[in-house]
Amino acid sequence: MGSVNKAILVGNLGRDAELKFTGNGFAIARFSIATTDRRKDSKTGDWVEKTEWHRIVLLGKQAESLQDYLKKGKQIYVEGRIETRSWDDKDGQKRYTTEIVADRIQLLGGGGGGRGGGGGTRGEDDYDYGGGAAPAGGTGSGGGGGFDPTGGGGEGDDDIPF
Repeated sequence: MGSVNKAILVGNLGRDAELKFTGNGFAIARFSIATTDRRKDSKTGDWVEKTEWHRIVLLGKQAESLQDYLKKGKQIYVEGRIETRSWDDKDGQKRYTTEIVADRIQLLGGGGGGRGGGGGTRGEDDYDYGGGAAPAGGTGSGGGGGFDPTGGGGEGDDDIPF
């Protein structure tokens, strides 16, 4: 059997999705979702919660069409593949980030102030992105990202170039 690279998450957006375009007009939406796990502490017996933040990337026309719905607090279901990118920051240091490149997103019922009131958008239950192909001829490094969302270098939040 070959290998499998698949992530499935249900969580809430931490802020509105940020939509940007490459130099050739290819859309890239980026956002983070939080997932919370609740477990019983074996020493104290108390319930403790741990929240993990996951960076999500949505590519192409789907990024454009879902932009108005991906709002802070909105609960979504995400399927995608895990990719790691690297770049050199403004000080020449090698930086890395791990992201989930979404193949499928489904809007769920909770939270958010976007126009989609649960279920899905445009009367659909979900969008299926069939592989979320990156633009041909793109550049990038890391786990096969194949695209450069900044059009080359630059700084962003936390020295991540997007």
